[in-house]
Amino acid sequence: MRITKAIGATIALSMMLGLTPAARAADADHKDEWSKINILFVPWSQSSNPFFEAVISGAKDAAAQQGVNIDVQFGEEDQQHQLGILETGIANKVTAIAVNISDDNAYIDVLCNAMKQNIPVVTFNIDDSRHGAAGSTCRLAFMGQNFTDAGYVLGKRMIEEHHLKKGDVVFTPVEAPQATYAVQRHAGVQKALEEIGATSEILGTGNDHAQALNLMTQYLLGHPNTAAVIGLGQTPTSQAVQSIKDAGLKIPSAGFDVSKEILDNIANGELTAAVDQQPYSQGYYAVTQLALYLKYGLYPSEMDTGGKGLIDKTNYKLAEKWAGPVR
Repeated sequence: MRITKAIGATIALSMMLGLTPAARAADADHKDEWSKINILFVPWSQSSNPFFEAVISGAKDAAAQQGVNIDVQFGEEDQQHQLGILETGIANKVTAIAVNISDDNAYIDVLCNAMKQNIPVVTFNIDDSRHGAAGSTCRLAFMGQNFTDAGYVLGKRMIEEHHLKKGDVVFTPVEAPQATYAVQRHAGVQKALEEIGATSEILGTGNDHAQALNLMTQYLLGHPNTAAVIGLGQTPTSQAVQSIKDAGLKIPSAGFDVSKEILDNIANGELTAAVDQQPYSQGYYAVTQLALYLKYGLYPSEMDTGGKGLIDKTNYKLAEKWAGPVR
């Protein structure tokens, strides 16, 4: 009986890790071969951006489980710097590339060149908005959220809960207004607002929290009739509540992404909700799917991480428990 239970526990653990006992045995036989797989993992963002802690945590966990190597290099929100990293990786014949991109056109040549050289590419977190259609950036699959759909859900939530109405103006600050994620999130929020005859105004904040707080506060001081704040990224969402206080206003706020500060504001009722795009999953599945493709020929699948889920006062505790390395 004890032996049976032990075997059952081993099988269950193996299934949790995504491999049957037979597959794990095959992995052991090819351990030296798998260890030669080198995945270049390139976030577009600044290395100081706390959002990417969970992304990198997921990527590293996946690499350890799959027995492959990853080289994490941040683009530092500089397209030329990121392109240089990618070009160097291709020249050095990396085995695969996982990348998030900020522009629909800037990465077409370099990533299509990688694919032509049989270097598989997946995108995570931010994709070309054409999502693999003819003429778009070359990649096998995208692991990330549908930003437009998520923005629409958040906009509808704010309209329904706070009775936003025709003529209202909603403040939608975001780190980088021209980035693909910002454009798509804003489009979703604006779609919801247009249905009631409301509008929105964007302001670029950058990733520095102190700078974002100052810029957002100054905007609100100059626009005291603002009906609500919807942050389109982690930085402005984390500063929304304080900026409203500093401007002497009493208006609702919500936004995208998760941090300890955001979850604290949800817990005390000062922030209505936050969109959870589950960045750990983005890093984890980007590396896992590349590894499975390289090892077994299993083609990567598109993933809508986080779906349309919102974190609010009813469900924030689990996210709070794992904020940082996972959530």
